[in-house]
Amino acid sequence: MSIKPLIQILITCLILLIIIGVYYEYFNINNKNVTVIDNSTIDVQEKFNELEKKINELETENRELNTKINEKKNDIVDTISENLEKDNIAANQSNKVKEKKEKNKKIINDVNKNSNESILKKKDNKNLVKDIEYTSVDEKGNKFYLLASSGKSNVKDNNILDLKNVRGKITSETRDTIYIISDYAQYNSANLNSKFYQNVIIDYQDKKITCENFDINMETNMAIAYNNVIITDPKSVMKAGIVEFDLKTKDINIKPENITEEIEVITN
Repeated sequence: MSIKPLIQILITCLILLIIIGVYYEYFNINNKNVTVIDNSTIDVQEKFNELEKKINELETENRELNTKINEKKNDIVDTISENLEKDNIAANQSNKVKEKKEKNKKIINDVNKNSNESILKKKDNKNLVKDIEYTSVDEKGNKFYLLASSGKSNVKDNNILDLKNVRGKITSETRDTIYIISDYAQYNSANLNSKFYQNVIIDYQDKKITCENFDINMETNMAIAYNNVIITDPKSVMKAGIVEFDLKTKDINIKPENITEEIEVITN
């Protein structure tokens, strides 16, 4: 047998051995890979299970935490409500106390006011004089007569007497009498001056004069009627501003309220 065929056989056997070795190694690696893959799959599943377990635990803890938070919120809300209710009760009590104090203060003020009014009334009643009558005569012989249903001393001036329901007249030997009626008047005992006011009526000769104010000055022997002056006589009705009386001569001077106005006269 020649060596060449032998060498071919050996080469062929070697190739087969190599192929067999490669084939065997290939399948052994696949088995190992499968095993590794299987082991890896098991590890992943375990980790997944552990992760799911932790997630469940976290969800449970979260629910418990939410429950505690809600309970805490409810406690806080209840505490706030209780505090608000206490504050409202305290505020109401404070308001009631304040109202009671104000009520008591008002009662005290009313009592003091009534007491003061009673004192003033007593003083007024003490100073009140009924059926007052004054008579005075000047140098020319003019006589001034004053009558009032009641009177009392003026608070600001003791020389002045505040009169009510007043009747007066000024008489003279040479002139007609001047008659005066008014609701109120002030008579000064020091200078004998008088101020009639409110619903004043003056009768002189054939004239009737109505006004709101009529002042008599015995020192100057002049009297002035003013404010809503209306003069009535048998022939006319006049509206004037001021009427001046000269107590010496008994002459009267009728004037408008100002220079630009004229005396309004209505004839009958």
